[in-house]
Parts: sequence; C-alpha cells; structure tokens
Amino acid sequence: MDCRVVVEAAVPVYDVENAHEAVRIAISKTGEMLNPDLSYVEIETVSRTSPGGEELPPAFVAADEALVALELQMDVFNVDREKHASRVARKEIGQRLRNIPLKVLHVEKLEGDSAEESSTDGSEHEELASSDSIDSSGDIDDNAADARD
Repeated sequence: MDCRVVVEAAVPVYDVENAHEAVRIAISKTGEMLNPDLSYVEIETVSRTSPGGEELPPAFVAADEALVALELQMDVFNVDREKHASRVARKEIGQRLRNIPLKVLHVEKLEGDSAEESSTDGSEHEELASSDSIDSSGDIDDNAADARD
C-alpha cells in the first residue's frame, strides 16, 4: 500500500521582525535540513485557528523570535497499513529536523494502489505451485512435474 502522510512541524526562527519574514525563513531553513535526502517532501504553511475560531497567521512572533507552523507532505511506499506509513514519515523527517516537534495530521491512501493489489492477488503463484514444484533455489523441478503426468 502507498500513502501520503501530512506532518505538522513547529519550526523556531530567531531574529525576525514580522510574521511574513518568519515564514520565509522557516521554509528556507526546513528545506535546507531536508535536502538533498528528502527533497521530495512538500513544505507548506499552515493557518492556525484560535479557540474562539479566529483564523491566525502561521507564525507567532514575540521578542524577535517566532514559532512557525508548517505542513510537510511525504509519500510513503510499500507499507503494511496507515499506522506504519505515519511511523516511517515521522522517522525519516524527524531524523533531519532535529529538535523540531512533529505531529502526524493525517494519512491518506494513494489512488491506484488498490488496482495493483487486485492484479497481484496471489492467483499466479497458486497456479504455478499447482502445475510445477519449486525447489528452495527458486528453480522449477521438472522431475516433480513429470512424475505427476
């Protein structure tokens, strides 16, 4: 199964004057930490909401320091289930973003994955096993097939 995992990161930024500058620096800083190993991770800003429902900017600035909320999207391939995909994404991103808090927001199954699973449902392996015998090296044992005929 293939999944898209969205992770929220709280990126600290220092010596900034306003929220716009903080967001720009946070995206640049995050991109530098992820590249070149995870250059395929998409970085976007997250708009926050207050407890009263008011929409807030993605950066909170106080005393020339800011905390910026970013969304990091990563596609994870060949996982067993969605929980496995979230663990893989947190580990891969977390190894590069040291001391930055991460939270998995959501995991979604990528389209087209179900078609691949249904085409390789194991029926090919069953047909091969019923017609021929396979030894431990993976070769077909012709003698076993001849003995059945």
